[in-house]
Amino acid sequence: MNYKLTVEAEITLLQEEKQPGFSVTLLQIVATPSYDDVTRLATSLYFKNFIRKWWTDEQGNHKLPQGDVQTIKHELIALMTSAKPSIQFQLGEAIAVIADSDFWDRWDTLVDDLVSRLNLDDLTVNNGVLQVGHTIFSRWRPLYRSDRLFTEINHVLEKFGEPFLIQLQGVDSRIEQNRSNKEALSPLFAALNLLMKLLYDLSIQDLPPIFEDNFGAIMSLLHKYVIFQSDLLETNDESQAGPLELVKSEIFMALSLYAQKFDEDFGPHVGEFVESSWNLLTTIGSETKYDILVSRALGFLTSVTNNQKHAQNFNEEAIASQVIEKVILPNIVLRDSDVELLEDDPIEYIRNDLEGLDSETRRRAAIDFLKQLLAHFPQMITNLVFRYIHHFLSEYSVNPKANWKSKDTAIYLFVSLAVKGTITASQGAKNINELVDVVDFFQKNVAKDLISDTGIEPILKVDAIKYLYIFRSQISQAQWHDAFPLLVKHLGSSEYVIYSYAALALERVMALYTDAGQPVIRQDSVKPLSDQLLQHLFKLIEKDSNAAKMQENEFLMRCLMRVLIVIRDGVIPMVDRIFSHLVNITHIIAANPSNPRFYYYHFEAIGALVRFAAPSEPERFENQLYDAFAGILYKNIEEFVPYIFQILAAALESNRSANLPPNYVSLIGPVLNPQLWLMRGNVPALVRLLTDVIPRAANEFARADQLEQLLAIFQRLVSTKINEIQGFELLECIIANIPVGILATYFQNILQLLLTRLQNSKTEVFTQRFVHFYHFVSARADHGLGADFFISASEQLQEGIFVQLYLTIILPTTENFPRPSDRKAAVISFTRTLISSNAFAQRYKKGWALTVQALLKLLANPPLPPAVVDIIVEQDVDDMSFGVGFTQLTTIKKPVVDPWPEITDVKAWVSQELRKNARQMAEYAQERPLDDQAKRIFASYVQG
Repeated sequence: MNYKLTVEAEITLLQEEKQPGFSVTLLQIVATPSYDDVTRLATSLYFKNFIRKWWTDEQGNHKLPQGDVQTIKHELIALMTSAKPSIQFQLGEAIAVIADSDFWDRWDTLVDDLVSRLNLDDLTVNNGVLQVGHTIFSRWRPLYRSDRLFTEINHVLEKFGEPFLIQLQGVDSRIEQNRSNKEALSPLFAALNLLMKLLYDLSIQDLPPIFEDNFGAIMSLLHKYVIFQSDLLETNDESQAGPLELVKSEIFMALSLYAQKFDEDFGPHVGEFVESSWNLLTTIGSETKYDILVSRALGFLTSVTNNQKHAQNFNEEAIASQVIEKVILPNIVLRDSDVELLEDDPIEYIRNDLEGLDSETRRRAAIDFLKQLLAHFPQMITNLVFRYIHHFLSEYSVNPKANWKSKDTAIYLFVSLAVKGTITASQGAKNINELVDVVDFFQKNVAKDLISDTGIEPILKVDAIKYLYIFRSQISQAQWHDAFPLLVKHLGSSEYVIYSYAALALERVMALYTDAGQPVIRQDSVKPLSDQLLQHLFKLIEKDSNAAKMQENEFLMRCLMRVLIVIRDGVIPMVDRIFSHLVNITHIIAANPSNPRFYYYHFEAIGALVRFAAPSEPERFENQLYDAFAGILYKNIEEFVPYIFQILAAALESNRSANLPPNYVSLIGPVLNPQLWLMRGNVPALVRLLTDVIPRAANEFARADQLEQLLAIFQRLVSTKINEIQGFELLECIIANIPVGILATYFQNILQLLLTRLQNSKTEVFTQRFVHFYHFVSARADHGLGADFFISASEQLQEGIFVQLYLTIILPTTENFPRPSDRKAAVISFTRTLISSNAFAQRYKKGWALTVQALLKLLANPPLPPAVVDIIVEQDVDDMSFGVGFTQLTTIKKPVVDPWPEITDVKAWVSQELRKNARQMAEYAQERPLDDQAKRIFASYVQG
């Protein structure tokens, strides 16, 4: 790849984005058949990202010219309804972004447009319209109820409700007419599938009145297709669900919703659907193509039994036994296809098997149903399930080699029976069924599979490791002392699933803390094994030099990261070898950063090295990091750049020298390049690096050209809600390090910018940071700044503005400061204002008294130094926001910087400062309008 050419092309496109008509040009390319499919797909992807970036500003105003906005809305629906599925998906996401902003009040013609295009004689267009509707209406699924939301839903139902029912009837009628026509049935069932999705969308918040009026007919139609059979809709591929299975799956989703939310209407129909579900589940095949359908049908039964009234239908031992034997057990027994997946794609098997990721599998759905029954009838279900557990264990003992699947089923059943609630990511299973003993079951039935070196099926080894992983909080420290080395040994297994689960379990138990805040696995337990651990892990990670393959298994890298975090400075003797491995991995995966979880843990591991090893040899570490990362920064590998800037900043922070190392001097120019700041994910890392560099190169930045570049970056950051915090961080660093004589030239413009934002588009965060900025300036009276410096600049902008600011914004906001660091700054600011501000002493006498009162309120609950918590908790990679924008490395998370570390006891410091000016303070207190109580308290500080 020619990186220079790529960068130039990207810059050109970024410049073109700002031109009117650019978005319309993109749509024209997508719509032009003469362009090849790859070009059209890439353009649709670019269009989607363009819309995300440019559709509206933070206030919801359109950023594009109104002509472009209207053209996009007019052309986009028609284009999507006729596009290929891959392009349709990208355009659909763009429509969802537009709908989030504009629908329905700024796009009130959309539903009419959709309805006008519905035409069962052209199913390609018709289904495209339904897909657009689903794309827009599915936005309601995760939302909380609100008047605005229901106004939008009612708007849709008013226009779309009746056409939707007509579509249902029309599609059903045409299916009847074409029962023997395979070619016709396929698009009709695609339409029915979309209609079922829309049924769910339209019902998610409340049952629409038009559905309530036609509820019997809708239920009749749903039941018809739950029991519908057609050989023409069967697929020959055992792993691919057919049109009929997809429709039935969507129906069961809707039925589950109705069972959960609308029992008054749905209750009379529950019986027939439960019977149909039972018939389906007891007759359907074990092929994987039926998995989603089976899981959804089981999900429906789970929703039904969530209702105490309906659950009583299962409150008989004979019925419950039949349910377990005929519905639950067949769907948790390991199938040949599961074993094949384990062998052919082990990482996919692992991901499917982990907490919550197998929610659409038969096993998970069957166990959810079992747990729902267990919640209602704990003693009966526990006793019944134990009968089957003993049965399967007996089968295994008769012929372990042939019947190993029976033991797997027994362990899976026991775990499902034992765990109450969810298995948490941090602590595993915390709530346990009091009718079972997890440690006893492990010792009698599971431990020997972990200990034995031969003769044990890999999946049973995995079961044993996963048992420890799940019940890690239930196992004592003494028991873990014996189990931990066994898990380390299993990292040396040749079986992918065994060493992967071992890494997973090791990492999670090393991250486990007792209720008293102590690690379950102590540093001194890991240190002796750390060399062996790291060798195993690097060998496993680096055994394939293909970039995608190397980063496939994030569990290995996460375990490696955790080892480095736990052993801390124990890494120093091995640091060169470890660093060499990590740099090698960086360079390989940089060619194709395909797994965000893996490279996140990878950079956390490098961060751990920086945190625990760099302070011992900071200059050497800085040079090694620069040599390792310079090429990646030059190539601008977007996925890595924010991590690298964080690491470079942390390395610099570990160096106590006041001088800026040469490698960092060479970074100043590139870091100030405006193009680098266009990437949202870069901004916090760049600000951190700059705020570390500026104090060591203040003379360099004091030059007019450099300072103006810095202030231009500040202006860009502080003008947006997303980056306003970073804007203030950068500004305060500039204020603290640039000589006042130079700064004074620019301060009035800075203040003008902040006050304009405060007046036109302030946020709570911006207001708090602005007030903190005031205190930061005011508190630096001993550095040539102070309250008078701020007052002078503000009064030059507008006479009288400071009094208004102080009374309506600064004092009220200060009183509600939540952070101790902000409150400390305010205490110092107020104290120095009382002592050294001529403006407050002479012009603002009432303001002086109000400042005393504000100071005393802060001192009534004085800010204390934050408690040091030395537990590193990495980012949650399963969180929806992970990987969007900036991801902080927690191993090198920057501690809160205290500009006044010498002041530890603020009350004592205030008293000390006031006593230095005791006579003047006493006089002012008597002259100013203070109440008697405030005078007494203030006097106590003045007199010490």
